[in-house]
Amino acid sequence: MNDTRHPLFEQAVPRQSRPELADDEIDLVELLRALWRGKLTIMLVTALAILAGGYYALGLAQPQYRSSAKLMLEVRSNQVVDIESVMSGVSTETAALNTEIEIILSRRLLGKLVDELALVDDPEFNPDLRSPPLIAQARSRVQALLSALLGTGTAQQESARKTPRAEAVDGLRDALSASVQRDTYVFTISATTGSADKSARIVNTLADLYLQDQISVKFEATETAVTWLSKRVTELEQDLREREETLKAARAETDLVSPETLQGLNLRSKDMRERLEEMRARAREAEAEVVRLQELRDTGNRESITEEIGDPSLRQLLTPIARGDAEAKTLFDQRLDTLIAGAREARERILGQTNALATSHQNLQRRIDRQSADLVRIQQMERETETTRTLYETFLTRLKETTVQRGLQQADSRVLSDAIPGEKVAPRTALIVALSMMLGLMAGAAIVLVRQFMHDTFRNAEDLEAAIGLPVLGQIPRMPLKAREDLIGYLRDKPTSAPAEAVRNLRTSLLLSNIDNPPKVIMSTSALPGEGKTTQSIALAQNLAELGKKVLLIEGDIRRRVFAEYFRNAPQGGVLTALSGEVPLHEVVFHDDRLGADVLMGEKSRANAADLFSSDTFSAFVARARNAYDFVIIDTPPVLVVPDARVIGQHVDAIMFTVAWNSTQHSQVAAALREFASANLTITGIALAQIDPRGMRRYGYGGKYGAYGAYGRGYYEAA
Repeated sequence: MNDTRHPLFEQAVPRQSRPELADDEIDLVELLRALWRGKLTIMLVTALAILAGGYYALGLAQPQYRSSAKLMLEVRSNQVVDIESVMSGVSTETAALNTEIEIILSRRLLGKLVDELALVDDPEFNPDLRSPPLIAQARSRVQALLSALLGTGTAQQESARKTPRAEAVDGLRDALSASVQRDTYVFTISATTGSADKSARIVNTLADLYLQDQISVKFEATETAVTWLSKRVTELEQDLREREETLKAARAETDLVSPETLQGLNLRSKDMRERLEEMRARAREAEAEVVRLQELRDTGNRESITEEIGDPSLRQLLTPIARGDAEAKTLFDQRLDTLIAGAREARERILGQTNALATSHQNLQRRIDRQSADLVRIQQMERETETTRTLYETFLTRLKETTVQRGLQQADSRVLSDAIPGEKVAPRTALIVALSMMLGLMAGAAIVLVRQFMHDTFRNAEDLEAAIGLPVLGQIPRMPLKAREDLIGYLRDKPTSAPAEAVRNLRTSLLLSNIDNPPKVIMSTSALPGEGKTTQSIALAQNLAELGKKVLLIEGDIRRRVFAEYFRNAPQGGVLTALSGEVPLHEVVFHDDRLGADVLMGEKSRANAADLFSSDTFSAFVARARNAYDFVIIDTPPVLVVPDARVIGQHVDAIMFTVAWNSTQHSQVAAALREFASANLTITGIALAQIDPRGMRRYGYGGKYGAYGAYGRGYYEAA
């Protein structure tokens, strides 16, 4: 027994040291095998998906047609009058091109298009005119019911609903698209609708409205500019007139001066200032002379005075004065007073001239200051007047240019190619079918994988052996029986059928399980009722009997006693009678000619069946049967229901455990194995029973395993 195969077996025996796979490891090979086994499911789901996609593309989907028009943004402006400063055209930058696209798809322009083509009356753009689908109708009714139950009125709902025009604009925006061709000034407008002519009409009308809108915007801008410029020119004209009158009055009330005249006055002022400085220096000298003469006179030293002054008259009088001439002294003093008086007169004269010159200079400077201020004021007024005149003339010129340009407006774009009736763009049948096929493949694969990972039963011998580490001795197909009593007749009448051959394989594998000591007493059991153990027991007995062996078939399941459904004319007596020892064994059993073997029926017992099979009497009975027959086959109750099988198993040579195909769960098998392990019993092998060949093919196992495989059809009789 191999106990290192699968965690399921770990539940049946004590845990041992063994190599294990990580819990999150994925067996890619097994996944591929599962997908291959489920190829029919995948193909079916894919075919259904393709059919659904084709039906949608060809039957349900409404055809859609797309029409496109190309427009170009004018790079050069062909204006007769250049009023770029008044209103510049659109930029050719990418951002500006994208802005133009947004203008084309704006609700304002689309609203005009809706009105122009009366799209409110078109069911394609007005959902109120379309018959709502069943789902929408049901949803509407549910909402109405909820509103009634909750007491909420429909006034708010009605107010929240969009108007038909707004709905049409929304639908139109969904149907339109616009794009810019790279590295060009060309952009494309496209419309996709259910009509080829409608798509072309929508695109062409939208292009016309867009160009008209450009002209209208420019015209409105020009009108606004003319109005503003007219108002501004009037204001500037009035301002200029007022400034000119003010300048005229200022010139009238002031002396006419000029920068040249003012410069001459400044030169005069400079000369007078220099002369004034000279006169002030002379006045200081005269004052010093007067002071010096007075100081000399006060000394009384006539020789020093004469020497300092140097006057000849004074020098002539020094000699007489030295001789003591009194008259000469008087004349000397008079002459000195005369000189001092002359110095004082010169001083006063110079002071008078200096004061007069200072007064003239002050008057001249005041004149210069006054005329300078007047000149600055007049020059400022002239500059302001000139500036106003320049603005007036500029705005007047622009007003005239704008007035002329008003009737010469052109759109910044032009149509390169008009839209023609559109080509069909949807549904794209090939693409839909391809996508449907891909989705079908993925859905089918998902179904197969989910079914593979979710199923908790056994569908093939390989999985069963991997799960529990025990050999699968046989794989028995489901037999086409209407009643249980037909089993023996089916095996007898169709000895070369696939089920009969599968039983022979089971018999051979069971006998070869121990070549040195072939089993004589064989027990057949299962985890739960209805898994085919009784069928295997009867079929195995019939097959061994065909070998000419003396076979005893014992009904060990004395609680249910189903042998009566297989052997309708069985006599009274059975297991309990045989165990009593009162009647010889050969008198208790009955020989079934169809089966070719002896049968010991089960009997109802008041004692517990497990206790009965645990007795020494039963052990002695099995010993007698072993000696009397070549093979003894005991059909026992399910191991998970009652302990009888574990008790009987103590007296047998081989235990055949039956697992129902696609029915017995992993946990049930594991629980059964734990029961046998607790009794220190070893299962000889497994019989995978009740195999549905069609189900095997449906799950992708057909043609691979056992007698029900496709490769064995030439060897077996048709069932």
